[in-house]
Order: sequence, then C-alpha cells, then structure tokens
Amino acid sequence: MKELVAAALLSQLDGLALDVWKAHGAGLLDDGEAQHLAEIIHARKAAQRATSGHASGATPLGRLTSIFPAKRRQRPPDRAASIARRRTIAASGPLPPALASRFTEGQRAVLGIVADEVASRGECKMTIAEISAKAGVSPRLAQTAIRLAETDGLLLVVERRRKGQVNLPNVLRVLSREWTAWLRRARPTGCRRLRATDTKGFLKVEQRLAEPLQELPRGQGGFHGSGSPHPEGTRSWKAVP
Repeated sequence: MKELVAAALLSQLDGLALDVWKAHGAGLLDDGEAQHLAEIIHARKAAQRATSGHASGATPLGRLTSIFPAKRRQRPPDRAASIARRRTIAASGPLPPALASRFTEGQRAVLGIVADEVASRGECKMTIAEISAKAGVSPRLAQTAIRLAETDGLLLVVERRRKGQVNLPNVLRVLSREWTAWLRRARPTGCRRLRATDTKGFLKVEQRLAEPLQELPRGQGGFHGSGSPHPEGTRSWKAVP
C-alpha cells in the first residue's frame, strides 16, 4: 500500500484512501496501520497539489476568479426612507396582536405588504424583489418572513414552475381565519348607502335667477316694501315668462 501511494497520481489517491479503509473494515489492517496510511495519503495529496500549482501557475482553489462581475447586493437609494416605511407598515397593524408577536418589525412589514395585496386583489402575485422593496427590507428577510408564515399555517404558497422557462412568481393566499377576519375589519368592503342631497329648492332659485328680465314703462313698476309706488322716473323690471 505504501508503494502504491508513493507511485499514485493525485487523481488516484482518493481511491487508495477508500481501499485502505475497506481493508481496515475487512480486518486486513489494524487501526495503527490504517491511520498511518491515511496520513501518508493526505501528505501525498498536499505535496502534489502544491507542486502542480507552482509548476503550472494555477490559482489555488480558494482564490478562484470569474469572468463575470460580482453580483451586487440590492441596496435602497435612501436607507432612512426605507427604515421609516418599514416602521410605518409594521405599526399599521397588518396582523392581529396574537399573531404579530411572533414576527419581527421587518417581517411584519413584509406580511403587511402581502396583506394589502390580498385584501385588494384576493391573492398576492408580487415577486420577492417587489415585496422587499415596498416593505423596505432585504429580499432574504422577505423570503424568511413568508417561509415562517407558511410554516405557522398563516399563508398558502403556490409555486408556478415552468419547464424550460423562468418560473412565475409564487401565489400567496391567506389561510388563517383570524388574520382574514382582522383584514376585513381593518379594510371593510362594500358601499355605504348615502342619502342624496335635496337639490330641488336650489334648482328653483337658479331657474329664477336665469330668467330674462323685461323693462316696464315708467310709473308701472309696482310698489316698494313700504306700500308706496315707485317714484316717477325710476325703472322697474319683471321676469318674462
């Protein structure tokens, strides 16, 4: 075994290590011999990797580089505005107090965005990026919040996979009856019956004001409020039917 290890290539050392432990399991090698051979194989691997790396000028495995640019993390353009938006959504009461106590502030903000979408459309089809951007949190935190809500039985996550294409966003639906009742109380649906304003009196006044006026001859203008006729030389007007 020592001779085989000494003459083996780097690609063959893993197979030899497996053979050593198989022989140990069959009783052909004792513990000391198997451990000694394993140490020799390990040292042989390190020596061959160092030699091949320096000879070929290859980059060590821990320092591999890629021709593609590193993926940039999603960061809000205004961090203070994102924090304020997250706090506002979390404090608006998107969940009942008993359920809200299970989640952090950022997770409550994510579930608040989902609840608003469910209350308005019946279900949420937004992507994780859209939900996290509106909630003012990171995409990873949004995924964690949705996963926790699904585990607790609050949300139903329906995956929409497509073979050979990009998957569609998951569909989120509220399963909890307590949460559904809370959303109905917080966001009532339907229309209130309102009393119509009585505009008949206003229309009569407007019609009178819109009627044309006709000048009367002098001396036929009627009376003042005191009962005396209009003085000579004054003009009076009346509405023409």
